[in-house]
Amino acid sequence: MREVLLGLLHKEPAHGYELKGAIESMLGQVWPAVNIGQIYSTLCRLERAGLVRSATVSQASRPDKKVFELTAAGGEAVRRWVDDLVVPQVRDPFFSKLVLAAQTRLADPLVLIDRQRRAYLRRLSELGELAGAAKGFAARLAVESAVLHLQADLQWLDQCEEVLTANQEAHDG
Repeated sequence: MREVLLGLLHKEPAHGYELKGAIESMLGQVWPAVNIGQIYSTLCRLERAGLVRSATVSQASRPDKKVFELTAAGGEAVRRWVDDLVVPQVRDPFFSKLVLAAQTRLADPLVLIDRQRRAYLRRLSELGELAGAAKGFAARLAVESAVLHLQADLQWLDQCEEVLTANQEAHDG
């Protein structure tokens, strides 16, 4: 949320509800609903960190509004974030469960794989429905990314099942 807000403020100053609207129009179909309280609390933290500053703007027939703008430090922070590489993490929660189950016999790893596969397939189906309704390039790209990741995860589960089955047969034989 922090970097998204900084990025939007890089474009132009805005108040919290404008930022909420911008996030929802840009990412609303693929992000869970954005809570205005989360936006304002994040803006307050960004202001304390010196990354944004606020000013009160008077409005003729409406209450004053607090508008936030990026500081030089905030601009530098968002540029660094954009320039940083995103490297996939090796530490995956399901992988940890699977290895632990296989090593300790805490659970049948093949049952875990089957359950995980069903969850991935359900999510793939949901994304198929979402893909048809996705409007705008951000939503389409986000759905496509999620679909491709799930397809890769399903292939990986197939490989895990093959390795575990071969390992069980080797120990049983």
